[in-house]
Amino acid sequence: MGGDREPVVGAAAVRSPLALLAAAALTACDRAPPDVQKDPVAKPEAPAVPAIVARGVRLEKAKAGADAATLVRTERDAARALGRELVVYVGAPWCEPCQRFHEAAQAGELDEAFPTLTLLEFDLDVDRDRLVAAGYQSTYIPLFVLPGEDGRATPKRFEGSEKGSGAVARITPRLRTLLAR
Repeated sequence: MGGDREPVVGAAAVRSPLALLAAAALTACDRAPPDVQKDPVAKPEAPAVPAIVARGVRLEKAKAGADAATLVRTERDAARALGRELVVYVGAPWCEPCQRFHEAAQAGELDEAFPTLTLLEFDLDVDRDRLVAAGYQSTYIPLFVLPGEDGRATPKRFEGSEKGSGAVARITPRLRTLLAR
């Protein structure tokens, strides 16, 4: 057939009201009209208040391999951005009070007492060396520590708990006191 005519591609799309609206939206909204001026006396917007993504205790497993202080600092900053507090928690699978506390936190039993708490959880058996290097050593576990700005351990801490069904009831007020410091 003749090569003189150019094909009409998308002619149906040009005639479609939906396509016309889409094209208008794409071209008409890229800047404000020149006659619209900003109010020179407008008040600056208030800083955004961080939204709390999830309420209640969150357990975050420490990522393997990273320097503990660097990891703690990164996780603390992320928690703060969400309006949460971060506490370093050191436990072990064989520690009965640790197991009871962990189970209570996972079950939501501590959510009312600690609505904005994030626990960065380290396993003593796996993470001992990097914990010691960042000052997170203790005689007993579980260990709860408020980290410093540099991610290293501070003296704001407590460790140990009784075994048995009273473990969580013993840890909760001590954790509340630690967070109040």
